[in-house]
Parts: sequence; C-alpha cells; structure tokens
Amino acid sequence: MKLQFYKYHGTGNDFIILDNRSNTISLTIKQIRKVCHRRFGIGADGFMLLNNKEDYDFEMKYYNSDGHEGSMCGNGGRCMVQFACDIGVQKTQYQFWAIDGAHEATISDSGWIYLKMNDVNGIETGVFGDVIVNTGSPHYVKAVSDLWNYDVVKQGKEIRYSDEFKAEGINVNFVQESGEEELFVRTYERGVEDETLSCGTGAAAAALVFAHNSNGFNRVEIKTPGGRLAVEFNKVGDNKFENIWLCGPARFVFNGEMELEDDE
Repeated sequence: MKLQFYKYHGTGNDFIILDNRSNTISLTIKQIRKVCHRRFGIGADGFMLLNNKEDYDFEMKYYNSDGHEGSMCGNGGRCMVQFACDIGVQKTQYQFWAIDGAHEATISDSGWIYLKMNDVNGIETGVFGDVIVNTGSPHYVKAVSDLWNYDVVKQGKEIRYSDEFKAEGINVNFVQESGEEELFVRTYERGVEDETLSCGTGAAAAALVFAHNSNGFNRVEIKTPGGRLAVEFNKVGDNKFENIWLCGPARFVFNGEMELEDDE
C-alpha cells in the first residue's frame, strides 16, 4: 500500500497528514506506529486523517504516535486547518469536527491559525497538590523554576505513570512564569511518551491555570522549545473559562510517498 502523505508542524509539534476524503484509508495501530517512527518511518508526534463530515468543512481524526486514537490536539488542529487550506478548502472561517466536538478556526493575515477550543468549567487539585485541567485533553500543570534545565522526561514520566494516572495517562506541563502575561511551558505527552517541542492543549491549560485577571479578557503569550504561541480567553468566574482561542503558526514541511506492507 502506497501512502501519499504530508508533513506539517506547529511550533515543532509535528504531524503526518493524509487526505482521506475518498474514505479509502484505514491503518492499523502497528502501521501508524511505523509511519510515525523517527528511524523506520517518516517520523512524527502524531498522525491525522482529514475526513469528510456532513455539515462541516472536514473531520480531524487524530492518532498519537503509539498508534492509538488520541484526544484533542490543539497544534494538530491548527496544522489540519492549514492543510485543508493548502489542498483547496479555502475559507475565511472553518468549521470542523474533532473527537471532542465542533471547532472553528480562522487564518489571520499574519498566517497564524486561530483555533477555538471548548469551554472549560473546572480546574481541580491533583494528588501532588498541583493542578489538573481538561482543555480537550487532560493536563497536569506544575510550576517550576529554571525550566530550561529541568528534567521534563524523568519528572513527567513519574507523574504520568503514577498510580493516579497510569491507567488513562495524562499530559504533564511544567510552567515557569517569565512575565505577568508570558509563560514558558515544556510538556511530557502521553501517547508520545516523551517531551514534545510544543503542546497546544497544554499551552491552553497553562494559560488558564496562570490567568491573572479575576475576570474578563486575557491574552497569555506562551514560549515553548519549538516556538511561540498565544492563548486568548475570557475568564467568567472561579475556574470557568469561555471563548478560548489557541493562536500560532502551522507550517508545511514536505510531502511524499511511503510504501507500507499489509502486515506491518
């Protein structure tokens, strides 16, 4: 089987995308792992199919690099919007479907993709005293100092595989405040089981947790190892957030063909 693939990244968080509007592509867990492998395949943090969806511009089907279908991926969603535009689905405003429901997105004059996330109606305290919030994917948010030199993989793995989280997994975000409206975020992602250069839903989670305004409009600049993002939202009460937008670039890297054996 030959795959015509496209490679995109959102601030270093990279994805393999296939156009499946013909509804002819179906890969096994083993095959998805193969194409995402950085030595034996194309290499990526995630794998996505662009499918048709009635009443929407497209459906985003997302898989982690371990081959299993994942929860919402913010950077993946922004890359999928750019991919849709690049293959001819050109609009001023997009409406698409993902695993957590409907989303809308726009492409700004600067080229940044603005992706609307679902509302968040609660933040809880985890067993270690840090914060848990679901922004389409579950996130653990921990404040640290000297984040550049922090062992994100070791510490992230300990939390992700702790008794509380090992069954379902959780993404672990380490956050350092670098200004009243700027955060530095590094993320250990479940499903990748490693640090990624950026995590969109993780950036959103960190922004909500560290929001300084008691209510009203917030914009938080996010620095990640892979580049810069921004998160805009309205805080409308204690631990309640609406109109959440993940903002940042999405870039085409390359495209090509890959041969997959049926038994891979």
